[in-house]
Amino acid sequence: MSLPLEPSDTLHAIAIQLKAGDRGFLPATLNRAIYSQVMTWLSWSDSELANTIHNMQESPLSISGLLGYRDRQGVEAGDEFTIRIGLLDGRLMQPLLAGLDSWGNEPIELARFPFVLRGIYSMPGSHPSVGSSQYQILSKTPGSSDDITLQFLSATSFKQKQFVQPFPQSDYVFGSLLRRWNRFAPEPLQFSKTEWEGIVSAYDLKTHALKMEGGAEIGCQGWVRYRFPNPDQARIATILANFAFFAGVGRKTAMGMGQTQLGDYELLVQNEHQPKRTSSPHPKRR
Repeated sequence: MSLPLEPSDTLHAIAIQLKAGDRGFLPATLNRAIYSQVMTWLSWSDSELANTIHNMQESPLSISGLLGYRDRQGVEAGDEFTIRIGLLDGRLMQPLLAGLDSWGNEPIELARFPFVLRGIYSMPGSHPSVGSSQYQILSKTPGSSDDITLQFLSATSFKQKQFVQPFPQSDYVFGSLLRRWNRFAPEPLQFSKTEWEGIVSAYDLKTHALKMEGGAEIGCQGWVRYRFPNPDQARIATILANFAFFAGVGRKTAMGMGQTQLGDYELLVQNEHQPKRTSSPHPKRR
């Protein structure tokens, strides 16, 4: 099933700021509720478009979980959180913003916990999670590197036949990105099928269990450094690594999984050797 209207070469990542409408304890995972809310915003603008997206095998959306600080004392009214949405087709930007505008100050319930819409950030530079580009621009990413470091910010996993693989091997990661690129990029910019020859040269990963409606999803979080001896593959991998900021990687990227960004290897290694904090950087609530 394809989207209506003409194709768009534009990619967006926007941030939606929420504040808690009450005090209490949030469920460990709100990912499905967040997905449902995003689809509701789209439906308020264009119900047919929202239905089309929901039924697509390869989603043009990547949606984060609820981003923000929580402590053991629970959430206080007014605490701020963020949802990040990546759009792999620029046609979705206007309907999503229109739906958000129509929603206005209506209360939001995620798994029966109340929130209020605080702000919408869509202009690059307005928020660290926000950005925009075009497939044409990404396809000309300068300075291809044979060493690429990716940070997996939320649980990330891959389908391997009938099994789920949590370790981000190069063929899983860049195969996933290439498939999504070819699904939404203009045909002249699409890549041929690639037998990836990249190797993992360093990593710092941990497994993370994400509670979902159908049970726990096991994935990895952390960073991996990949090396591509083949110059042609290094060029394509560099393009796809920049694409990951919008697309996410692996399974269920519209349900909060696979949030990914380029990482600075030297800085990540340096941070590993910094003393760990033994207390919370946030003041205790009274």
